[in-house]
Amino acid sequence: MRSGFLFSVLALASSALGAPAQDSLNRRAEVGHDSLSPSAQKVQDNDVGKSIARFNPLLHIAHGCQPYTAVNDAGDTGGGLKPSGSSDGGCKDTSKGQTYARGTWHNGRFAIMYAWYFPKDMPNDGVSVGSHRHDWESVVVWLNNPAVADPTILGGAASGHGQFKKTETPQKEGDSVKVEYFTQTLTNHELQFTDTTGKTYPVLDWDAMPAAMQTALNNTDFGQANVPFKDENFTENLDKASI
Repeated sequence: MRSGFLFSVLALASSALGAPAQDSLNRRAEVGHDSLSPSAQKVQDNDVGKSIARFNPLLHIAHGCQPYTAVNDAGDTGGGLKPSGSSDGGCKDTSKGQTYARGTWHNGRFAIMYAWYFPKDMPNDGVSVGSHRHDWESVVVWLNNPAVADPTILGGAASGHGQFKKTETPQKEGDSVKVEYFTQTLTNHELQFTDTTGKTYPVLDWDAMPAAMQTALNNTDFGQANVPFKDENFTENLDKASI
């Protein structure tokens, strides 16, 4: 009896100690869109991380929601907003924005994809046509090489409706390309390069994120919006954005 009891106790303890990582992933939750706050900048401690921080774009919001934080370190994700009321109703807070980034070599050039999350996408106030909960948009900045002393921007590509607008001369201020979140009549939101100067947000580098955050971004269903830099989408989007 005593040895059997001891074995049971040890087995339970072993099970409890072996499960935390999986349990933490299973405990991920969907939370209120405005309950998540941006993390401080976190990038790799190498040339890639330095370039991701250096070339963080300036984002101007011409219409619609401000960018919001999509996920926290524990893997909890924002539930977004029902597309009703005004186009920026419930998503006007300018302090919630987070820039997400992922870099890699692609077709002989170094690509950094920067992306932003928006709680809803409504092209016009009170109009449901083309509207949906959640939105993700991205811009790809193409560099010659992050390892050289002074990396050079070779071009950029801004997302919209599953495609990218590409240019070798994107508008810039310093090292940051200038992009704008906007809409045209009844089409939902997209990005374009712009002369208008926006603002930067703390950047989170995919390769410096906690595992729970990566897992959430890879697996969360954002409805009609797709995380552009998750494993399933990243390479395909770089193909579309290639200059």
